Amino acid sequence: MTDPAPKPGAADAAIAIVGAGSIGSSFAVVHATAGRAVTLFDAASDAMQSAEERMLLTLTDLREHGLLDEDPAAVLARVSFADDLESAVGKAGFIHECVSENPDLKARLTAEIDACARRGVVIGSASSAIPASEYARDVAGRSRCLVTHPGNPPFLLRVIEIVPAAFTDPAATAAAQSILAAAGLETIVVRKELRGFVFNRLQGALLREAYCLVRDGVVDVEEIDALVRDGLGLRWSVIGPFETVDLNTRGGIERHAKLLGPAYEAMGAERGQHDPWTDELVASVTRQRRALLPMPDWEARVRWRDRTLMQVLAARRRAAG
Repeated sequence: MTDPAPKPGAADAAIAIVGAGSIGSSFAVVHATAGRAVTLFDAASDAMQSAEERMLLTLTDLREHGLLDEDPAAVLARVSFADDLESAVGKAGFIHECVSENPDLKARLTAEIDACARRGVVIGSASSAIPASEYARDVAGRSRCLVTHPGNPPFLLRVIEIVPAAFTDPAATAAAQSILAAAGLETIVVRKELRGFVFNRLQGALLREAYCLVRDGVVDVEEIDALVRDGLGLRWSVIGPFETVDLNTRGGIERHAKLLGPAYEAMGAERGQHDPWTDELVASVTRQRRALLPMPDWEARVRWRDRTLMQVLAARRRAAG
């Protein structure tokens, strides 16, 4: 008799992770620290041994830095290791597929997982750029397949993109969101499936320009890293790019777009990308920012930003000894 399906989105769902590399073992840490039972499987037995060692080191470091309240060994005890795929996923309430970025491998493995997993259990792939419509289109249970792309490492960068395909059941998307949020991850549901999703498109835009600037002899690699580490990245460690320009310009993001929109348009055109910020687009972005931060609160938020960055810089100084 087949075990009944777990309740969709159950906060205490048992987790199966297929692929014990850096992302798979990191997901194990995320779920185990949230109190869940985790089963980890990898076809390479030495990968599971390495994963166990890596997880213990990670948990020890989290404890040392005040980011884990429990004993690392107690958390690690929630993680078990399966001998085969069926025993790994057969009783799981949520499944992470975490193998390498290869569409054929993901398609084959997803079909195998689908054949072993209980009905209704979501199969999330930690794909970095390959959409579910590519690797899961021929899977019998494709309606429960979607992408769950984390920041790396997910036990520190606690944001995750949930990217359903057109064939994904909305209930699967909702269940994934509930389970991952209960593990302490900030879930971003991507409304349109596209290659690279959002995280890597943002990262890719910066990397493409960085490579061009090095190629053109404008700056070198270390100088790019310094500008991001001590400038852009420092600000982005506490606020995102839209809030950054909103707070950088008196009058807010609408004023910023009016002042610098033409310059950014020209920079994009230099690289063959002509995407001007239209009046309609700026108005939409402005409405969203003002809903998040009314202008009467702007001054206080600027001071909050500055004081928070001071805390980050103080922590950097302490870490440097």
